[in-house]
Amino acid sequence: MMKFGVSTFVWVSPFNTNSFDLVYKVKGMGYDILEVAVEDKDLIDWKKLKEIVKETELNVTISGAFGATRDISSTDLAIRKEGLNYIIDCIKIAQYMDSPVFTGPVYSAVGKTRYTTAEQKKRERAWCIENLLTAGKIAADHNVIIGLEPLNRFETDMVNTVDQALSIVNEVSNPSLKVSLDTFHCNIEEKNIANSIRKIGKERLCHIQANESDRGTPGTGNVDWIGIKDALAAIKYEGAVVIETFGAPSKELAKAACIWRPLAKSADVLAIDGLAFYKKLFT
Repeated sequence: MMKFGVSTFVWVSPFNTNSFDLVYKVKGMGYDILEVAVEDKDLIDWKKLKEIVKETELNVTISGAFGATRDISSTDLAIRKEGLNYIIDCIKIAQYMDSPVFTGPVYSAVGKTRYTTAEQKKRERAWCIENLLTAGKIAADHNVIIGLEPLNRFETDMVNTVDQALSIVNEVSNPSLKVSLDTFHCNIEEKNIANSIRKIGKERLCHIQANESDRGTPGTGNVDWIGIKDALAAIKYEGAVVIETFGAPSKELAKAACIWRPLAKSADVLAIDGLAFYKKLFT
């Protein structure tokens, strides 16, 4: 049975210990899951957060924020190491918080878009694979799935499509590395989102961020929601369905995700109306 979630990004960036009132708000709205975006792990009292989510009986999923220094495909060895260390930290956090997944564009830095040579792309891919082989083994040891998320062409030049994501997942060939989909990005890059979901299949699809075409309230744009619903039913998907949009992005996040205007009347309205749409569509 699907469970519905909402990201901390909807309200705050970066999420921190002073934001823990969100747990009660999200529970009160009727969500099953709080997706915690880890921009800076040291800003969060994880022990206290675990106590609160246990008290409220909310589930948690963990997502990543991949800035310029967290890039496992960088030409700079120090940056590649920092990127891998960040992924490892988030895997450990996911295990501690009982999150089955750690999801995000784990392969590169968000906003890294260049025209580059085939040779350079090959080198960067090799570094990415090398680091994901290591991360996959650590994820397996911690019983966490890494969800590799394609982003649209305006946010990355590395993995834009399901086919590109599957190519990396298949090459790493570790059951702890799967595909995570964000329908906002799919709506830009996939010919047919439903067919792409079927292509991934139940065994390789670990997470869904079900976002609208403008990152506003789900159900108010042009995403093929009926096609998505039917495809998820066809592959018997039983994972999380999460809203991830950005109500109050930091300057860095706004630039990376190209958020220049409000996406709804308020974050609360978006979350409430989005959940109502999910429940009507999927249940």
